[in-house]
Amino acid sequence: MRPLRYSINVSLDGCCDHQSMIPDEELHRRAAEFIARADALIFGRITYQLMEAGWRPLVESGTRPDWVADWMIPFAETIHAAKKYVVSDTLETVDWNAELVRVKDIETTVRGLREQSGEGLATGGVMLPQKLAELGLIDEYEFVMHPRIVGHGRTLFTGLSKPLDLTLVDRLEYGSGAVAMRYVPKR
Repeated sequence: MRPLRYSINVSLDGCCDHQSMIPDEELHRRAAEFIARADALIFGRITYQLMEAGWRPLVESGTRPDWVADWMIPFAETIHAAKKYVVSDTLETVDWNAELVRVKDIETTVRGLREQSGEGLATGGVMLPQKLAELGLIDEYEFVMHPRIVGHGRTLFTGLSKPLDLTLVDRLEYGSGAVAMRYVPKR
């Protein structure tokens, strides 16, 4: 069975807006490693479109916007090459090495993907992982806590139907002061 791993960057006050975080080389390297460990990525429409808009043109065109540092390129290449499943009822088609999964088929599709042999699956974002958590399909949670208080923005798991109890299994401190904490569900 392939585990489904969830990773997200979060501020100390719970904001998960990626634009509120301070990216650095170490965080990007670790994120690329997280993606590279997965046989496939499972994204909702918003995360898929965000990643595609930001990273696909960089790899396919070879032109680099001003905001892209050299150390971001390995992340861009890794996410570009990854197999992707996109959960959406509003998109008609996807490409960028992706397959479309309808919302009504999430549980069946993800269970089927998890039952295959391989290294694992990865997901990110906010809304889809909450649905996957509600269904008990996430095997590992990684919260990268940034040493920043944002004071606004979307927070994780707002409206979760019941508490999710987790056990800390690993912790990694970054040079920036960010801390990655990895948890598994208590079963």
